[in-house]
Amino acid sequence: MKLIVGLGNPGKKYARTRHNIGFMTVDALHEALKEYGSNNWELSKKFNAAVSGCTVHNEKIVLAKPMTFMNDSGQAVQLLMRYYKIPARDLIVTHDDKDLPLGTIKAQTDRGHAGHNGVRSIIEHLGSQNFTRVRVGIASEKAKEISDVADFVLSKFGLWERKKVAEVIRRAVAEIKIQITSSRFQVP
Repeated sequence: MKLIVGLGNPGKKYARTRHNIGFMTVDALHEALKEYGSNNWELSKKFNAAVSGCTVHNEKIVLAKPMTFMNDSGQAVQLLMRYYKIPARDLIVTHDDKDLPLGTIKAQTDRGHAGHNGVRSIIEHLGSQNFTRVRVGIASEKAKEISDVADFVLSKFGLWERKKVAEVIRRAVAEIKIQITSSRFQVP
């Protein structure tokens, strides 16, 4: 069994912001897994997350979007992992990364939070960093836009950036699908 978590902030206000690219990625993965019978998103009060699932090649897949705010993502992840008895090594977390250029993906296992508060919360709640992170770059080519990090990550993508966003999400979904079906993450 694998748990795939997209990080973001709940609510319409944050829906298409840079910080929510993890939600966008897991939503696209949910669509891509329809061929495997992924069920509709359900808001679970027990987990404080939107949850869906399916079976891919005899492996149960649980998709989740924590409905806590980003900095408290670890609460929902911990509840899901305990309930489903999923070890940290079978957790995949996809999230934004302000240090990677828009359009870039980086997959890593057993790494620190690198300043990402959502990942920090997960590590603190699990007591482990032995999970896979699919980092999706959101950095602007205009360095001055990142002078205020909070404003930057909570801003929406510009018109010219949206094509790159769609492409990087497609690639992130492909990478996660590889992880689901293999024991080792493969990055081109």
